[in-house]
Amino acid sequence: MPLFRELRAWQVAKQLAVECTKAAQVFPGGIRHPLAEQLLRAAYSVPLNTAEGCGRRGARELRRFLDIARGSLLEVESALAIARELGYVPPQQFARLDALTSETGKTLWGLLRKVSERARP
Repeated sequence: MPLFRELRAWQVAKQLAVECTKAAQVFPGGIRHPLAEQLLRAAYSVPLNTAEGCGRRGARELRRFLDIARGSLLEVESALAIARELGYVPPQQFARLDALTSETGKTLWGLLRKVSERARP
């Protein structure tokens, strides 16, 4: 199993979580705003599930946790879109977060494909 800290997918997901935290701090009510809380739960879930999958035994478990991380990433995308529509995230910041979300998705998908290929007999 790969060491999670060395994975580009984990590194990018961690950066996304940090940037989402910074964005959520300026929501009305700060990080206690319901949308901010959901955004942060989902954003933290991406690197956390990636790391947890690396700590499990076997490619099947890693794939399962990477799938969970990808689902959480879609939650992040949705929460950011709502925050943008509500004016909580300025357009320039949203563009950076959107690009980071896209990069996170690509790296997770690439890792998932790599793990799946290795697991084939």
